[in-house]
Amino acid sequence: MRKHLFHSLCAAASLLALTACSTANPHYNPALQHHTPKGFANNYAAGVNKPFGEFVRWQIERKQQDLPKPAKQPTPMQTPDMAAIRTYANDAVAAQSAIPARQPAITWIGHASMLVQAGGLTVLTDPIFSERASPVQLVGSKRAQPPSLAQADLPLIDVVLILHNHYDHLDKASVLGIAERSAAAGKPTLFLVPLGLKRWFANLRISNVMELDWWDQHNVRGVQFNFTPPQHWSARGLSDRSQTLWGGFAVFAADLHGYFAGDTGYSEDFADVRARFSSRQQKAQDPVFDLALLPIGAHKPRWFMAEQHIDPLEAVQIHLDLKAKRSVGIHWGVFELTDESLDQPPQDLADATKLHQLRADEFTVMAIGET
Repeated sequence: MRKHLFHSLCAAASLLALTACSTANPHYNPALQHHTPKGFANNYAAGVNKPFGEFVRWQIERKQQDLPKPAKQPTPMQTPDMAAIRTYANDAVAAQSAIPARQPAITWIGHASMLVQAGGLTVLTDPIFSERASPVQLVGSKRAQPPSLAQADLPLIDVVLILHNHYDHLDKASVLGIAERSAAAGKPTLFLVPLGLKRWFANLRISNVMELDWWDQHNVRGVQFNFTPPQHWSARGLSDRSQTLWGGFAVFAADLHGYFAGDTGYSEDFADVRARFSSRQQKAQDPVFDLALLPIGAHKPRWFMAEQHIDPLEAVQIHLDLKAKRSVGIHWGVFELTDESLDQPPQDLADATKLHQLRADEFTVMAIGET
């Protein structure tokens, strides 16, 4: 269990963080239910904080049961279609505000990092290219699989979406690399981030940052980005639990209506998202979203994780709640964060899709590197 020690300590630190921290919320709006004087709260859960005693129980049980078990199969990987990725980016530059002739495409880099090319934009979600999801690179959760693209091989990124500030979603080295490379090319990447995170980026001297509250909207070259509520929390240390916001993104381009959930427990938030954007349907039977990117990993044990991380069965229910045409399972197979084996989430997803009688291609997973 030694390899889990640092991650366990980090989790313990987050769990011990006092919600009554002395730092006030500079964005506090008493008219908004999810705002508190000290930070932010979920819509449908009083809190996802677990008592430290429950964390200790989890660690004892996983040690007794020697969890997680080694994966029987490695996370599938394939060589990314760099020609297609670069062609889309080059066409978008050539077309300027026009949408390239190529169809929209997604490429899974790994974990929650997805390269999305749609609406003439190249967008990257929660980039992490570092070896570990950790405050330091000497210890902590280590990658089981490398990212499918090296950071130097990425096309210039127009927009980065950050869903919350946990280390496996907001990686300092990765955002610095993206920002420095795009600035050197004279085309600064725009970072869309939850409320409260702009100061963190400013400390890295990254200034092209837009903070968003739930239901805020920001347009980039005709593509609409809407920040939406899920059920989760935030923290990067002992004293900052839920002091910055967390969220998902509903993105509407002319050629793709997409949704990216980020980390979340199951809640009514997803029915709210569907209701909010249902006016975009041409007909009642049409999907609200062409594509949803939903987490399926880091979900066991359920007694400890349920409020903050969905399992594959709940992911399928969110797919249905959102009224998505297709969904792709992400946030699995790279970092060993909880008790399930790295290869278990796709197996559980297959069972869940059969239970709900979904089409074979309606909710699937990808190989790392697949476009």
